[in-house]
Amino acid sequence: MIDDRFLADNVTLQRAPVQFYFDFSSPYAYIASEWIEAVAARHGRRVQWHAILLGVTFQAAELKSPVSHPVKRDYTLRDFERSARFAGLPYRQPEVFPISTQNAARVFWWLHDQDPARAVAWAHAGLRGYFTRGVVLSDAEALKGLLADSGIDAEAAEAAWGDPAWKARLRAENEAAIGAGVFGAPHFIVDGEPFWGNDRQAQIEAWLGSGPFKGLI
Repeated sequence: MIDDRFLADNVTLQRAPVQFYFDFSSPYAYIASEWIEAVAARHGRRVQWHAILLGVTFQAAELKSPVSHPVKRDYTLRDFERSARFAGLPYRQPEVFPISTQNAARVFWWLHDQDPARAVAWAHAGLRGYFTRGVVLSDAEALKGLLADSGIDAEAAEAAWGDPAWKARLRAENEAAIGAGVFGAPHFIVDGEPFWGNDRQAQIEAWLGSGPFKGLI
């Protein structure tokens, strides 16, 4: 007799994973990173995480960060904190914001090719470190300290983020994201359907549950 758990695990493996694109400097990606795994799991899906650089996607799409526009900055900063509070998450607006996150992202891909689960654990640690403790991930010593606190060999990680191979890997991942239509973070792709923004949680949940929305247009 086949165990029900085996059947459930087999179905999960056969269904396409949810693609999740994030930047370590995105507050909305931090919030989304805390719910996407649970939402996917409720519908028998895995999540495939992609560390990218928002600046690169913004440039490709000829966009700017909302905080770079004076008329949007105050509202956006307020919304970061409010959205985290609504989600029940701790949040502290970093004093240094935004920051360059290429080193943190290169470490993600370095870990990913060893063990994807460790890469996801690092993504959580990096996002939480920056948005709840103000750890400046663009500062090499601060980044190494957080890596060490997360059980990662900080010296090996530093060597990886300076390695041309991992620099090239991150460039390739950015190019692949742009090719997939990613222009911001968090960005999700579910069975080919793109969703942009932390505020698309309910739509993603519904899509995973029943597929394309039905109704009058």
